[in-house]
Amino acid sequence: MPVQHFRALRSTILGLLVLGGIVNFLDRSALSIANTTIRGDLHLSATAVGALLSIFSLAYGLAQVPAGWLLDRFGPRLILSAGMMLWSAAQVATGMVSSFAWLAMTRIGLGVGEAPFLPGGFKVVHDWYEVPERGLPTGILNASTTLGQAFAPPLLTLLLLRYGWRSMFIAIGLLGVVIALAWYPVYREAPKPENDKAIVKASARDWRWLLKQQTLWGMMLGFSGVNYTAWLYLAWLPGYLEAAHHLSLAKTGWLAAIPFLMGSAGMLISGWTADALVRRRADPLRSRKLLVVSGMVCSAACTFAVTRAASSGSAVAIIGMALFFIHFAGTSAWGLVQVAAPARLVGTVGATQNFSSFLFASIAPLLTGWILDRTHSFQIALVVCACVTFLGALAYLGLVRQPMAEDQLVSSMRISS
Repeated sequence: MPVQHFRALRSTILGLLVLGGIVNFLDRSALSIANTTIRGDLHLSATAVGALLSIFSLAYGLAQVPAGWLLDRFGPRLILSAGMMLWSAAQVATGMVSSFAWLAMTRIGLGVGEAPFLPGGFKVVHDWYEVPERGLPTGILNASTTLGQAFAPPLLTLLLLRYGWRSMFIAIGLLGVVIALAWYPVYREAPKPENDKAIVKASARDWRWLLKQQTLWGMMLGFSGVNYTAWLYLAWLPGYLEAAHHLSLAKTGWLAAIPFLMGSAGMLISGWTADALVRRRADPLRSRKLLVVSGMVCSAACTFAVTRAASSGSAVAIIGMALFFIHFAGTSAWGLVQVAAPARLVGTVGATQNFSSFLFASIAPLLTGWILDRTHSFQIALVVCACVTFLGALAYLGLVRQPMAEDQLVSSMRISS
């Protein structure tokens, strides 16, 4: 393939992934934006809404492992297109239901459909970019998710106030259908020799070997701290601003966008920094681990500081810094997958990391809603979040020490046979 055509196709593929990431998180944020309205309309408690938010993340987490296997077996072209179509259909259906049980079903569909997107997206980056240039596209793809979170409060609030929450869900669901239909005919497998290894499919023996790797367990436990923090703010930031600082729904829509924009900046800066360190001959694994741990520790400190915020302005600024640092860390955590996993198992390892983290992070929305119903305050929930983030940083620091090399896998196969 000519270099110019290769680069144009690569940019188009990354552009579609960015659009998919924005819509992905518009869909994921919709229930948080309509939280108060749906609670009133369907007579739900804060605990019930927290349960709906947790049902999504639990379904998303459980679907990660089969999603990773499907990505490594059938490739991103088919699996990402099917996933986008499923989550978009579930989002459209959300605008048509009228009970907690049916809402729970659509949340499960949304979670299962979204499960392949991020592991698949980072697998695409791995396949189309060499190691010294992966940081920036990883940051761009990851930033699309927080751009979706940033666009969600003002855009979805506008749709909610003008057309109602049902029309809001249907409109963004249909937008996802359009992107799903565009992805399949556009995407092509990367024309690289490295891809020749990917035709060796993940097997049960690979899984047994992976689960013995200390590095994988460090990534699973550590990323749980990243996603707990990210998911708490995604699920409850609008509700926090309304409850703790008595802001109107319209004002919340604009103010809530600011922290997520700061999160996007953290992702982009993380990607650029990772590439710069590798160009200066820094060890890829150690440099990314340093970025992950430092970002998580700073985010934990900021989340704890939110409990001391005296005004809505200071709260938004501190939450923005918490999201800046957690997404700075999270982007490097996905970069860590690309350098720590064997090339043909990047999708599997990324999905396994996400699986573990979302099983843990699914506690955050439900626990926060439960605490809110009983204390009418977010203080305890924020302190818990800060502690979880810090413990995640310790897991990366203590357990992630070396890559999971392919030659180790081959050696273990020879010994077992």
